[in-house]
Amino acid sequence: MMRKDFSLVPLRDIALPVERPEIPILGKKYRQIGVKLWGEGGYERESIDGSQTQYKTLSRVEADDIIVNKIWARNGSVSVVSSTLAGCYASGEFPTFAPIREYLEPRWFYWLTKTKYFWEQCDEKSRGTSGKNRIRPERFLEIKIPLPPLEEQRRIVARLEELVGKFEEVRSLRQKALEESEALTKAAMRQIFKPHENYQEVSLESVCAAIIDNLHSNPVYSDNGVPCIRSSDVGWGALYLHTARCTSEEEYKRRTVRGEPIPNDIVLVREGGGTGKAAIVLEGQRFSLGQRLMMLRPDKNKVRPKFFLYQILSPSVYEDQIIPRCKGSASPHLNIGALRKFNFFLPPLPKQHRIVNYLDELQTKVDTIKRQREKAMKELDALLPSILDKAFKGKL
Repeated sequence: MMRKDFSLVPLRDIALPVERPEIPILGKKYRQIGVKLWGEGGYERESIDGSQTQYKTLSRVEADDIIVNKIWARNGSVSVVSSTLAGCYASGEFPTFAPIREYLEPRWFYWLTKTKYFWEQCDEKSRGTSGKNRIRPERFLEIKIPLPPLEEQRRIVARLEELVGKFEEVRSLRQKALEESEALTKAAMRQIFKPHENYQEVSLESVCAAIIDNLHSNPVYSDNGVPCIRSSDVGWGALYLHTARCTSEEEYKRRTVRGEPIPNDIVLVREGGGTGKAAIVLEGQRFSLGQRLMMLRPDKNKVRPKFFLYQILSPSVYEDQIIPRCKGSASPHLNIGALRKFNFFLPPLPKQHRIVNYLDELQTKVDTIKRQREKAMKELDALLPSILDKAFKGKL
């Protein structure tokens, strides 16, 4: 229940339409502002030359302006302009309003734009307009918001931002713990996979029973059937078959003519932005390869498959041998001929076994920290709507 001194006031009483129009000039650069959905705030879009816009006029925005996306206001595309975005320009599709400072604290309205209560009103005021649910400026100004006295707005905003600051501190600490644990694992791998008097230094192909490239044609997908993995379905160590598209059984057989994946094969991304990602095939995983992928089949008489995977993902392969071959390329591409000659460090099998156990323990710790971080992020994300609800009911 809302406090008695939190009267509902229409925006037209506390904000005024504002325009700072300019006719676009050929040769002049214009910073553009955009507004994200669901109260995520404004952002700077790519700058344009005055000759690149279809609009006869653009309007300059200033700090603390309220900016509205006519089309997507119904999905929370409303924000308060930050100082970093002051001086950007918007088209007529983004009407702006200046808060009347005697009544409305801009940060009060900023936080209000992140509430479901506000989004629902934007949606209601957008309905039935011009067939595309655009919100008209005059309809936007009909929205009513809770408005305590100015000093109370500032007090609540200060308290709210103090709490959100603590949320961000928790996020930062969780992220730092994750980064430190990942850095520890990376440093350990750098130390392990390097020249050593008890290691043989061999070529990668010499420890492979087979190297299988993908079928160089686009898959024929179907609504269901056998997964056909793409580079986006390969993580750093794991395959995500649940995200893969499917092919028919017939297409699966066509795509695996060079060899079907078997447990302990290593799938490697050899083209595109994910070049170097690799994952091990688990028991029961049945799929074919899409474009940009290949398989490496470790020779188990020489190398443990998990040791092979760890070394492929280690700095000695990824940073020292893959990245240099992809640097500067608009479309990174790993040549199979070069891959075959990659340096590979091969200790005795018992040593490989101990290394795998050690790296598995490190990875388990990293995975635990990731899960804790994700859980904390979800809990914090769930807390914010509750905190905002209390703030705008005067209970904070």
